[in-house]
Amino acid sequence: MSFSSEVKEELKRHESQARHCCIAEFAALFILAGHVKRYGNGDIYIKIQTENLTVAQKSYILLRKTFRAKIEIMVRRHNLQAGAGSYSVYVTRKRDVLNILQAVKIINGQREPWGSLSEVHNLVVQNTCCKRAFLRGAFMAAGSVASPEKSYHLEIAVLSGRLAEQIRGIISSFMIDAKIIERKKYYVVYIKESSQIVDFLNVTGAHIALMDFENVRIVKEVRNSVNRQVNCETANIGKTVTAAARQIEDIKYIQGNMGFGKLTEGLKEIARLRLEYPESPLQELGRMLSVPIGKSGVNHRLRKLSDIANQMREEAGR
Repeated sequence: MSFSSEVKEELKRHESQARHCCIAEFAALFILAGHVKRYGNGDIYIKIQTENLTVAQKSYILLRKTFRAKIEIMVRRHNLQAGAGSYSVYVTRKRDVLNILQAVKIINGQREPWGSLSEVHNLVVQNTCCKRAFLRGAFMAAGSVASPEKSYHLEIAVLSGRLAEQIRGIISSFMIDAKIIERKKYYVVYIKESSQIVDFLNVTGAHIALMDFENVRIVKEVRNSVNRQVNCETANIGKTVTAAARQIEDIKYIQGNMGFGKLTEGLKEIARLRLEYPESPLQELGRMLSVPIGKSGVNHRLRKLSDIANQMREEAGR
């Protein structure tokens, strides 16, 4: 099971206690996967069609719990071996249909048109708890989240630009920075920041998935930090080795072409120590001197030797 499926499975098990929250959660499922159909005689019925078993199960749970509706279910298998199929949840009893449409603000108390299936009515998500419930339903119906082991990306893809703006606005009300991008026929509301994906999971009630996400994120951050430190130390070692090799080359050039006789005592001593201890760091070389000096003092003497060697090379090339 993918991480995204695990999140949806956890959200399916989340039960809102307040009826208005159940209505908000169902409204998201209904807007994103539902249809209002007509029979030949003009009577209407509700159909929720999805290829996601979790959405079908949650729709059934909410319809029974919130509206005590009479429900019919149809399952069609596209691929018996893969277990792929589509699920249709029907509400055909007239009083149930009208009750549901009125609750999600598609029609008003006089059974006149009030809202639409391309957006959520503001009255449905006026409470903070209802906003949480709506986002829970929206993610189950049209959302996905990448495994934190691979990347940080959460999105909800919808067909309506107005609905995408509403979803982004609801997410933003929880101080989460969501953005919208158009992808083919979809408007995709997405979050890329790992900490904000964690906040979204918390808002929707996916607390187990949140802990799993955080555990992976912490391990990745520690691993990346260690890798950066190792890379930095490796680079520093490389620089040190390169510098030491260049210093030894300069000292040997001086030794072979002029000898150490004309050097000051300080330069002679550091030159001999560098040749004797080619891998020692500057600070350690400084402690070996007859009169110990610091790292900067050792570096200064070695630079002087380098200058002498370069000057000798220039004179030899004339």
